[in-house]
Amino acid sequence: MKEQRARGGEEPHPQHLARLVELLSKHTPYDGSFELRVPGVHAIRRSTVSREMVRATVSPALCIVAQGAKVVALGRETYAYDASRMIAYSVELPVAAQIVRASHREPFLALKLDLHAYKIAELTLKVYPHGVPSPRDTRGVCVGQTTTAIVDAASRLVELMAEPADAELLAPLVVDEILIRLLRSSIGPRIALIGQQESGVQRVATAVSWVREHFAQPIAVDELAGLAHMSVSSFHQHFKGVTSMSPVQYQKVLRLHEARRLMLSRMLDAGSAGRQVGYLSASQFSREYTRLFGSAPTRDIARLRQDGVPAEGARG
Repeated sequence: MKEQRARGGEEPHPQHLARLVELLSKHTPYDGSFELRVPGVHAIRRSTVSREMVRATVSPALCIVAQGAKVVALGRETYAYDASRMIAYSVELPVAAQIVRASHREPFLALKLDLHAYKIAELTLKVYPHGVPSPRDTRGVCVGQTTTAIVDAASRLVELMAEPADAELLAPLVVDEILIRLLRSSIGPRIALIGQQESGVQRVATAVSWVREHFAQPIAVDELAGLAHMSVSSFHQHFKGVTSMSPVQYQKVLRLHEARRLMLSRMLDAGSAGRQVGYLSASQFSREYTRLFGSAPTRDIARLRQDGVPAEGARG
C-alpha cells in the first residue's frame, strides 16, 4: 500500500496546538463526535487506539488534528495524519480508519469542518481570480501540511462557541478564513475542484450522490455517465480516479455499510438487512459482507454490540 504524506509548509507550534487541545477538550466530555453551535463544525474525541480498521462512510470535510494520530485507507492507499497534517475529503467515500495514537491522558482530538461546494466555489474565485492551477491528482482524499495559522484560526473558531452571539456572527467568518487558508495550501487546487461544476471531481460527486440515494437499485453505468455528462469510458476513468473504485464496487461497499448500520440500529437480521439494501441472494450478501468486514454478519454485529459501537459509527 502507498502511504500519502504532506510536503512542505510550516508545522504548527506546540504551544498553539496545546491551546487547541484545551479548547476541544471542553467540548468533548467523552469519546464521540460533537456538533458545535455552528452547523457543520464538529469536535471529535477518541481516548483509545483502534484494535483494527473501522469501516465507515465519510462526507466531504476537512479534519484538523490537535492531538493524536489516525490512518485512513481508501482502496490500496493509506493516508496518515496527525497534528502536523490535515486531511480533506472532496466526495462521499467509504473508507477504513484506525486511531493509531491516543490515550485517556492524551486523547485523539480533532476539529472537523464540513465542506460545501457552493462555499468552496465562492472562496475559490477570491483565492484564484485568474484560474485554478490544474492538480496532478484528483483522488477524493488528500493530506496537506497543517500550519500555525490554520491551528490558530481553528482555536479562535472553537473559542467563539462559548458565546451564542459570537458563534452566530463571527464563526462563519473564521470558517471562511480556514477554508481560504486551505485553498491557499499545497492541496488547495484539489479542494477547489469541489466547487467547480464542470470539474471531473464535481461530476463524479453528482454520480456519487445518485448512487448514495439509490444504492438498493440496480446500477446502470451508462446512465450514471449520462448524469455526469461524460462518455462511459471517461466516466469510468474519472470515477476510479476520485474514489479508487469502479461504480459497481462503490455501490457494493455502500450497500454493505448500510446493511451493517441497519442491523445495529434497527435490530434487523442479516437476511432482512441484505434484502433492504438490494441483495436478492442471502448467500451472496453473507459472502460479500464477510469479505469486506472480516467476519459473517451475525458474528460481526455481535462483536460490535459487545464493543459498544454506536449505530452511526458503522456508517461514519
